[in-house]
Amino acid sequence: MPVGIITGASKGLGRALAAALAERGWDLVLDARTASALEEAARDLAAHGTRVEAVAGDVTDAGHRADLVAAARGLGGLDLLVNNASALGAEPLVRLEELTPEGLRQALETNVVAALGLLQGALPLLRASGAGAVVDISSDAAVEAYETWGGYGASKAALDHLSAVLAVEEPGIRVWAVDPGDMRTDLYEAAVPGDDASGRPSPGTVVPAFLRLLDERPPSGRYSAPSLLDVAGAVSVDAR
Repeated sequence: MPVGIITGASKGLGRALAAALAERGWDLVLDARTASALEEAARDLAAHGTRVEAVAGDVTDAGHRADLVAAARGLGGLDLLVNNASALGAEPLVRLEELTPEGLRQALETNVVAALGLLQGALPLLRASGAGAVVDISSDAAVEAYETWGGYGASKAALDHLSAVLAVEEPGIRVWAVDPGDMRTDLYEAAVPGDDASGRPSPGTVVPAFLRLLDERPPSGRYSAPSLLDVAGAVSVDAR
């Protein structure tokens, strides 16, 4: 069975994607900071008959990242790495004049530095897979200027560029930076508390976009979930 690592997998998009992969028979290594929530997710997903390893910890910790890779190795290898864990840098979000350097560092450390560190540890297994893929969860804030989203958007823009360079350096691995679009998540609630998110889609509604990437394996690049969900249209890469 294929093996995937998904960070930030106890809730939201990470858990929804993990559930879809478990239904397809994937063995999974799941990460999140809250052990109880992660273990509950792992128990639910294991009901599909796949092997699920719950490894609680903080992706900014090098030892924890090594444990995630070791867990994948124990399951037989690694075919997919999903860098989904994210930090806003300030909760709620603030204008740049109020964003502390420490807040920006936190966003960069989680969204970029930790993603790179995990990738570096996972690369040997991804190369050996023969069909290795990396999905880096991006945001429209990486390419659009939204008030108060400057620190988070900057970190996601950096992740986009890291993904693009990795794709050039590792032509044998698919590297997709994916903007999932608007979703009703705890992250958004923390970013803009009190905002009416009832009209936003649930994370599960965008999961088919990620499955399409895995099924069709288009070229490495930056994609948006809405475009991938437009099954009537061609899959097109965003070169930004």
